[in-house]
Amino acid sequence: MACFVVPVAEAVATTVITKAVRLKESESADLKVDPDNKSRGTERKIPFSVKLKWLNNMLWGGSALLAFEHVWHGEVVPWFPFLTAASDPAAASEMLTEMATVGVSMAVLVTAVWGVILLVTNTMEKKALKVQPASD
Repeated sequence: MACFVVPVAEAVATTVITKAVRLKESESADLKVDPDNKSRGTERKIPFSVKLKWLNNMLWGGSALLAFEHVWHGEVVPWFPFLTAASDPAAASEMLTEMATVGVSMAVLVTAVWGVILLVTNTMEKKALKVQPASD
């Protein structure tokens, strides 16, 4: 019914946080090629704002697909109250329960998957920086 609202709320919050973090970061995430050795690049850590953008993309994309599915099934309509379950008190109670269970579960799962992606990325970054020879 309205389970997509919870990931949308998280996506809005993380979008605002991403913009704030991006303003504070001064480093760029560009990959520069060493002119002396063209086969090897100089790697830098990926800025946290870029990693937050990954979470935003996952949340916005999943929410858009869910919203489309709910529109397709007639649960979301283009007139007030937009959610068909919101017009009936019994259905509204069921909708809020679904948001609290399914919506929160989806948002937590997406965030957990993003956390695993961060762990893998951080491990790869540490290995890449460790292998890199010290510059003179």
